[in-house]
Amino acid sequence: MKKHKKEQIDEQGQAGEVQNQLVDGIAADHDSASSELKAKLTEKEKEAAANYDKYLRAIAELDNYKKRAAKEKAEILKYGKEEVINDMLPFVDSLDRALEHAGSSTDIQSFKEGLKLIQDQLLCGLKKHGVEAIECAGKDFDPNFHEAMTQMDSEHHEANKVINEFQRGYLLNGRLLRPSRVSVCKKINKENSVNEQNVENGE
Repeated sequence: MKKHKKEQIDEQGQAGEVQNQLVDGIAADHDSASSELKAKLTEKEKEAAANYDKYLRAIAELDNYKKRAAKEKAEILKYGKEEVINDMLPFVDSLDRALEHAGSSTDIQSFKEGLKLIQDQLLCGLKKHGVEAIECAGKDFDPNFHEAMTQMDSEHHEANKVINEFQRGYLLNGRLLRPSRVSVCKKINKENSVNEQNVENGE
């Protein structure tokens, strides 16, 4: 009987040890899982901090880019015409010389020739920047390039032809900058004209 009790006690002791081992194992596993989770959390926090830092840097770079773009745009608006103006300055110089010459000379023909040279110089400077005059004398009227100011009867021109040019038109790189202001031929009907004259003469 005592032997049986002793065996029971031994078995209970062994069971307790097993239970303790199980508890220790579970605790160890829990500690290990907890440490792993903490390591992952620390890693993710570092990643989040790095990403936030990248975000702040990107925002700062974008802000700097906007400021640079605004400054460049302002400079373009302020100084963008510099090349054109430099090309026009010789024209102003020529005008100065022409005016000086006009004050000391009475030769009208020489003065007109000087003005013609200045005009050619100016047109040449404009052409460098894509500006071209619209040729319209004797051409068909084209509403895309011409603005009709008057219609004139003419026996020497065909109907719808440009007779006179009041103001020259220009193209900028092929696009209309300003239309030519012109007078356009309205063809005379000779038969009607003769009939009208006969009526006026009472015939």
